[in-house]
Amino acid sequence: MNIKNYINGQNENPINNEWIDNYCPANGEVYGKIPNSSKADVENAYNAAKSAFPVWSQTTFEARSRILIKISELLEANLQRFAEAESKDNGKPISLAKTVDIPRAASNFRFFGNAITQFASESHESVGQEAMNYTLRQPIGVVGCISPWNLPLYLFTWKIAPAIAAGNCVVAKPSEVTPMTAYLLGNICNEAGLPKGVLNIVHGLGTTTGQAIVEHPGIKAISFTGGTETGAHIAKVAVPMFKKLSLELGGKNPNIIFADCDYESMLETTIRSSFSNQGQICLCGSRVFVEASIYDRFKIDFIAKVKQLKVGHPSEESTNIGALVSKTHLEKVLNYIDIAKNENGIVLCGGNKVIIKDFENGYYLEPTVIEVLTNECQINQEEVFGPVVTIMPFNSEDHVLQMANKVKYGLSATLWTNDLKRTMRMSSQIQAGIIWVNTWMMRDLRTPFGGVKASGIGREGGFEALRFFTEAKNVCIKY
Repeated sequence: MNIKNYINGQNENPINNEWIDNYCPANGEVYGKIPNSSKADVENAYNAAKSAFPVWSQTTFEARSRILIKISELLEANLQRFAEAESKDNGKPISLAKTVDIPRAASNFRFFGNAITQFASESHESVGQEAMNYTLRQPIGVVGCISPWNLPLYLFTWKIAPAIAAGNCVVAKPSEVTPMTAYLLGNICNEAGLPKGVLNIVHGLGTTTGQAIVEHPGIKAISFTGGTETGAHIAKVAVPMFKKLSLELGGKNPNIIFADCDYESMLETTIRSSFSNQGQICLCGSRVFVEASIYDRFKIDFIAKVKQLKVGHPSEESTNIGALVSKTHLEKVLNYIDIAKNENGIVLCGGNKVIIKDFENGYYLEPTVIEVLTNECQINQEEVFGPVVTIMPFNSEDHVLQMANKVKYGLSATLWTNDLKRTMRMSSQIQAGIIWVNTWMMRDLRTPFGGVKASGIGREGGFEALRFFTEAKNVCIKY
């Protein structure tokens, strides 16, 4: 199947007629092609967005809201179709796509469809000066949204929904590794009555299509989720052009477990926070630090539960761990396991490719637990982004806090304790944008989302996203 670009409400072939193979991770086979879009395609998308902006930016909040909520309803009505497409493209279990990815994509449109109707301006009376100040929040114009392959539609819509809710028009690029649900979204938008040109989706490589979006002089803001190195490159291009930037980048998140935790709840959640989506979530707790007094018990119980996880074809209901997203990524993760071994890490379970009958060329890997001797080792400092976690003990709060913070990243952290004072102390001292206490991945879409240090700049979610996709203008009236 050939995927096409979605420009001005139409599905179009790339102008240069260049195509990229699209692989199914579950069997390693090519099942279609996607456009390798050029600057000319991006220019067409930009022109469509620019033409649509004057009308869309003046469309009432209520009208925008109705369209976004209709898109949400149509995604829910097509849940099975979208979940199957996401699984085939990404390798994740269909069951995960049905319960997490597609419902969350629908929620993104519904949330921002409602949020825009509550997005209020501020006013300030200058008492004694006979003046009134009020702040306008106006859409930027044409904005660029670039999303990753790990949660394809989930994160694609996380950017698009607030951008168009705020009155902008969008040129968007999904990952070239997982383009299918973004392609299907175009038809949903047409059915929901989204005006032509408000959303334009161009497919292709980051180095060509993505680069053309970032460097386009008419695209005034870039929202990007992906790797830290790519984010740094985008910043180098965009900052001298004075574009607004939101960068959600990598993570190397600590999972800190104290002896006073609710042990069984912690154990079940730590399995999820380690291996959900094959460990391909930027929020996974890939460094597990356990208080020394319960470390041996945890190690035995955790490994036993990891060994119960089933690696299998994404279509099987019993599958816990599906295929990794690509052959290249599988090789990268395996290389990190070898590096850990060379640094005296002990593989307690997993670490090997898995061969699935009838799908021998798929990209499968055992969930892997590695005991490390120091937080300084390479596998504890660099983002692996696969079904691999490290574990090590700690002796004190100060000790684990120092290890938690001694990485270049600062996206999220998970803390397991029933000590309220410790919770308050550590939550304020851990260098991360998101702290979960006695839970993981519990999301309220009203809250700010993002990281510190090399995990990015800016915040997404709630009114933070609507503020990013608008410009503040102060008006002062003397009366």
